[in-house]
Amino acid sequence: MNSAEDNILIKRSFTDVITDYYQLTKPGITMSVLVSMLVGFILGSGANINFVTLIHALIGTYLIAAGTGAHNQFIERVSDGLMKRTSKRPLPDHRIDSKSGMIFSLSLIFSGLLYLILLVNPVAGTVSFFTALIYLGVYTPMKKVSPINIAIGAIPGALPPVGGWAAATGNIAEPGMWLLFGIMFFWQVPHVLSIAWLCKDDYSSAGLKMLPRKDEKGYKIIFWSLICTLSIFPVTFALYQLDIAGMLFLILGLLFAAGFLFYTIKFGMNRTKENAKKMMFASIAYLPLVWIAVFVDRFFV
Repeated sequence: MNSAEDNILIKRSFTDVITDYYQLTKPGITMSVLVSMLVGFILGSGANINFVTLIHALIGTYLIAAGTGAHNQFIERVSDGLMKRTSKRPLPDHRIDSKSGMIFSLSLIFSGLLYLILLVNPVAGTVSFFTALIYLGVYTPMKKVSPINIAIGAIPGALPPVGGWAAATGNIAEPGMWLLFGIMFFWQVPHVLSIAWLCKDDYSSAGLKMLPRKDEKGYKIIFWSLICTLSIFPVTFALYQLDIAGMLFLILGLLFAAGFLFYTIKFGMNRTKENAKKMMFASIAYLPLVWIAVFVDRFFV
């Protein structure tokens, strides 16, 4: 770290430093991981929720998820510095030096793994660690190689409810957890594609291949977005059919999926940035709404 960076760090307050390290963990994504894990834990628990185990699962999952977000920023610090929307993150803006960022992120990941293995169960620890490995070791480098990275990235993005179910049951063989995985996988592809369409110039300037090749008009994007959004409907129905969730969840889940589909179709009919933004916001709204439907169906019906 050079003297200019030293001077900057000296002048910054302790609160500023803590804030930067917190931002390094991608708090929005980390919170989404925790909520999705919680859904898997609750549905996997059935009628008997072990709240002590749940608290331990939340702590361990938070550590791994936060560390994964931080290490992703460490790996992508150069490309982040080339994009307008990420250039002010702590690492490319030199508010945290790269070595400190690496040590911080790896410490979180491995402490989270150890925590889950010792205080929850080895299966939950393995699922969470496997999630981090795919995200950091496969998805992140693939972003510079091929747009297939979006499908690959949807795998770790969809594993948190599996980790939650594993934390509650100690196994990953039950169909319910994989239906939750399906909802998140099929949700994530159009969600990321809408962001990629909105930020295509930014991604291109950083050398990230987030859009299908030879698809200037967006036909491939809308094809895969529609396939995935439509796939949410049978997965939602299967959760009800297998008696994992009730009628209220089915009604609300199908309603929210229909709203998501509406804006996906709207984007498909006119692939403007404005419609891509509406599709993105619809995807952002869909996931918390469907998880709220799970909680309401589970605790209030």
